Amino acid sequence: MLDDIPLSTLFGVLALLIFISAFFSGSETGLLSINRYRLKHLKNEGRSGAIRASKLLERPDRLIGIILLGNNFVNILASAIATVIAIRLWGESGIMIATMLLTVVILLFAEVAPKTVAAIHPEKIAFPASYILGPLLKIFYPIVWLINTFANGLLKLFGIRTGEGNNHLLSRDELRTVVDEAGQMIPKSHQSMLLNIFDLEKASVEEIMVPRNEIVGIDLENSWEEILEQILNSQHTRLPVFNGDIDNSIGILHLRKFLALQKQKEVTKQDIKKIIKEMYYIPESTPLNTQLLNFQKERRRIGLVVDEYGDIQGLATIEDILEEIVGEFTTDPSDTHKEIHPQDDGSYLIDGTLSIRELNRLFDWELATDGPKTVNGMVIEYLETIPEAGTSLLIDNHPIEVVQTTNSSIKTVRIDPRLKKGGEREHNAPSENIIPK
Repeated sequence: MLDDIPLSTLFGVLALLIFISAFFSGSETGLLSINRYRLKHLKNEGRSGAIRASKLLERPDRLIGIILLGNNFVNILASAIATVIAIRLWGESGIMIATMLLTVVILLFAEVAPKTVAAIHPEKIAFPASYILGPLLKIFYPIVWLINTFANGLLKLFGIRTGEGNNHLLSRDELRTVVDEAGQMIPKSHQSMLLNIFDLEKASVEEIMVPRNEIVGIDLENSWEEILEQILNSQHTRLPVFNGDIDNSIGILHLRKFLALQKQKEVTKQDIKKIIKEMYYIPESTPLNTQLLNFQKERRRIGLVVDEYGDIQGLATIEDILEEIVGEFTTDPSDTHKEIHPQDDGSYLIDGTLSIRELNRLFDWELATDGPKTVNGMVIEYLETIPEAGTSLLIDNHPIEVVQTTNSSIKTVRIDPRLKKGGEREHNAPSENIIPK
């Protein structure tokens, strides 16, 4: 039958079959490599091509079935036609020539080229292809169903389940990678905030709280003049109220309520007790992401941090947690941290009470935070003793000099953020007597 067809017609049919083969190959790569999250976004926007492509991808086994059915059919038919052409041109020896030439042509024009284009521009290939593959799947569904039934049965023997589609949910680490790789699509500052949100659960309230000895509050045992002066000069809008000691805390005073009451009458200590809000307590091990939600749920902005024995360890505010997300509101560490004192030589004197997380964030260091939470605790754990002033050490390649100590703690250390890792100073001589770890 094929012998009666002119060679020009056979060549035309062969070219058409190779084009169809290229269509199936490109469609397969385009549909399977398309970004599923962008596809979902375009589907929600009502793009018809995205809707059709998304429906096809709900059952990838059926999609692959119709593509491979069509691709194999046209490739086999192209092989038969090429054989007929070769025999008519070169006789029996033309079979090998046809096999070699057709293999090269299909590889280049029906496999590599269309799949490369589809991988680079999946939407441009997948969306138009969905208009053809959808109807084809309906027409040849009985054949596709039969093929998939046998194929899925074989896969079940190996413990592979099909028919439910792929799970494209991202893990936290994968989502971090997506944000990191967003490039110019997300501003750098926004990327930083998103990544900081992911890190909230890695830190606890203990790491960001104001230490107990630095809590500023109203002691009702002080004279009224002292209390009034403290309220009027306070840098905070909410202050804990206690009797003699923070362990005897009785509540939180919102200064706005105090000032509003003061406009109406002369305020006394008894009036303060009437307008304070009940104290809110926070377990020190609470993850920051959980505590942020707790603040929202309880309609609170401040609370005292307690350990497992109920002893007060510090104070935490919602602003402290938000700073973990958005960062400090200044580029100069000394502007917002009284624990940091810049020196004329470019170094900084750091109070031992400064948290390691703050130190890492302000100077872009990577000191471990899973152990001690403060600079004082870190140095003491490292040396296993309280060092003398003048002692220098190297922790994670960061030179630290102990400047001032007491009998029980390290009060001040000196760091120079200009020092390179390894202890070499960019412009000055290396620090002496460094104790490497």
